[in-house]
Amino acid sequence: MAIFSPLAGWLSDRVEPRIVASTGMSIITVCLALLSSINQQSQPTLIIAILFILGLGFALFSSPNTNAVMSSVDRRLYGVASAVLGTMRFIGQVLSMMIVMLISSITIGRAEITPEKYPMLMLSIKTSLQIYVFLCFIGILASLARGRVRKLNS
Repeated sequence: MAIFSPLAGWLSDRVEPRIVASTGMSIITVCLALLSSINQQSQPTLIIAILFILGLGFALFSSPNTNAVMSSVDRRLYGVASAVLGTMRFIGQVLSMMIVMLISSITIGRAEITPEKYPMLMLSIKTSLQIYVFLCFIGILASLARGRVRKLNS
């Protein structure tokens, strides 16, 4: 993400940010779906490759999404828009952790995670990732539905 975010920001200055952000969200969705299909026999290089591509997806989503939000408000409201954006990110992180903890609590319970519990841990992780795939799909639709930042050239 650190490598590709500046490139994604540059790209969103030249191409409609909603297209770049939606592409990033699509990559995230595919990668989360792939991660939800891993098992104990999955090769570490496969997981690393998926995580690398996932970072690219986050970069393609984050910078252009911020660009689109900040471009849609009046200059005097940049502080408020930035605060709202940060608050939404934080709420998303908290809700994501809530989902993970809820699924883990339902699946594993209060038991210590020992090798005997690994199958339940994997089920918990896969279930959480599948929920995120669904939420990301909704995010793709929301990202595509937002209005244009740039006016069409006549």
